[in-house]
Amino acid sequence: MARHVRDNPLFVVLLAGGAALRLVTMLGFRPALWFGGDTDVYVRAAADLEPLASRPVGYSFLLRMLMPGHSFTLVVAVQHLLGLGVAVLVYLLLRRAGVLKSLAALLTTPLLFDAYQVQLEHLIMSDTLFGFLVVAAVAMLLWRPVPTPALAAAACLTLSLAAVTRTVGLPLLGLAVAYLLVRRAGWRGLACGLLAAAVPLVAYATWFHAAHGQFALSRADGVFLWSRTMTFADCSVLKPPPEEAVLCPENVPPEIRAERPAASRWIWNEWSPIQRAPGDLFSVQTNDVGRRFALRAIFGQPLDYAGAVARDTARAFSWVRQPHPGTYTVGFYEFDLADLPLPTEHSAGSVTVAEIARIYAPMPGTDSVPPYSSLIRKYQDYVFLRGPILALLLLAGLAGVLVRRRAVILFPWLVGVALLVAPPMLADFDHRYVLPAVPLLCLAAGLAAVRRSDHDVVVGGPVEGERRVLPV
Repeated sequence: MARHVRDNPLFVVLLAGGAALRLVTMLGFRPALWFGGDTDVYVRAAADLEPLASRPVGYSFLLRMLMPGHSFTLVVAVQHLLGLGVAVLVYLLLRRAGVLKSLAALLTTPLLFDAYQVQLEHLIMSDTLFGFLVVAAVAMLLWRPVPTPALAAAACLTLSLAAVTRTVGLPLLGLAVAYLLVRRAGWRGLACGLLAAAVPLVAYATWFHAAHGQFALSRADGVFLWSRTMTFADCSVLKPPPEEAVLCPENVPPEIRAERPAASRWIWNEWSPIQRAPGDLFSVQTNDVGRRFALRAIFGQPLDYAGAVARDTARAFSWVRQPHPGTYTVGFYEFDLADLPLPTEHSAGSVTVAEIARIYAPMPGTDSVPPYSSLIRKYQDYVFLRGPILALLLLAGLAGVLVRRRAVILFPWLVGVALLVAPPMLADFDHRYVLPAVPLLCLAAGLAAVRRSDHDVVVGGPVEGERRVLPV
């Protein structure tokens, strides 16, 4: 593996540039960036080690592991290393598949130099860990033409860990199992994969049951799916029963509906009908009613649902990043030249955000330190992956799938597409949800460029006297 890196000066230079960019970011914004409403939840869960009703807290276990360091700088340093690790994994997979050195290196540039990717790594948020786990799992499955039982188990275990970090990882387990079947990994490989995947999921659900009395990963799926339907649901068509009718979009003021709020805004704003529903926001009752309403809307207005998903997914391909789901949320993805104190509101009960931060490490806020912060802020204005380029990567992978019809291209391409489409299908579009899909689409585009015979794709080349070939 190290040989592939050392033998390509271009990739070494690019990797060093990506590392330098992250170092300048750490010098410019100290100690880390705080995402109001989310970071405090993860940090508190790390301190208390308890499952949350609103989301799985796999990321909090990473924070817990790093907690003895009492440093948010340490957390973002680890996350920046994970970001660099994703680029290295993609590069190694491309080189093992026979992609030209220069092309393999260039396909890592969106991962190394996208300012929003670097900014996401600097946030105390679950996305960087999730993205690394997904790419690592895909790398394990593609490392050999036919995954061994050990690789199948390791990959499915890693995807299961990704699923308890962000639930959007659950559909990826289905894709992994399908890939094992297509690659004919055998009953041992399939059994090892399924058993390994079950361990974190069952363990987390059991932990959740002990805390909340329900065998699940969270109690939020119905609430978020309901919010998805608020952009198109028409209760005059659906005619829901009374217990669901309280969640109709017609129950908000006309001026709010005229604004056409993004799906996720229907959860958190005080005008939302779900805020006035009986029970807590993420109670069993509210989650179940929200799910029933959502399914009624999806099956009652399938074309409207498909249109809403398509419109939101298409936002990923615009040249200019759209302020969706709102300017408040998008503001968290922009480096700011001003010092940013921590939010002053209470996170839960009588505990303030500042008190939660102090549990983990001293952090009154984010200090913007010139000239490093000024350089990064200016850099972010110009250097990031534009939507049309993302579309070209998507189409390049699709062309490889259609022309070459190889599972080794189809699998990472489908994982990338799933990561793009699942959030708009299940909740809402958000620019940070796009970034974990980029490495997979870069990988699929590179694999599509490999020129081999009509029957074989060499993945590993001669290793210990063995020629590793992926038959079509």
